[in-house]
Amino acid sequence: MIQDSILIENRHKRFIKTVCSSEMVWGLKNHEGFASSRSVHYENDDGKPIRIICFWAEKALAKSCIKDGWAKYKVAQISLSDFMENWCIGMGNDGLLVGTEFDQNLFGFEADPYELVLDLSTELKFIGKDLNFQKFQGINDLEDQIKEALE
Repeated sequence: MIQDSILIENRHKRFIKTVCSSEMVWGLKNHEGFASSRSVHYENDDGKPIRIICFWAEKALAKSCIKDGWAKYKVAQISLSDFMENWCIGMGNDGLLVGTEFDQNLFGFEADPYELVLDLSTELKFIGKDLNFQKFQGINDLEDQIKEALE
């Protein structure tokens, strides 16, 4: 079990590095929305599992999960800047989690969307990249506002 959690955490770290390098995130979408799952670690105030929307760093990984309950989904591409400033912030506001690198058995990393933005911004700064955002004046502005929201 510990080995599984280490594997999942390592896939999440690879997700961060890969999407920061490529500036692309991948999801699965159908006519009802994006592929989602339920948390195995977190519950809402009613004691029900929190909903997770799943994302991947590579198109092929996302595509490999198109089966069973997700059989009617298609791969969808999202720019990293859109993912950070719209998806993550919106999901955080809605009380959802981000699932990264889920596998065909629906095992993956469950991340708080705001914490994920901070992890992504740390990696972007480390590799010397800034992104063009619609609502923020760069990565530092986005990071500052997320930190302020978390206080």
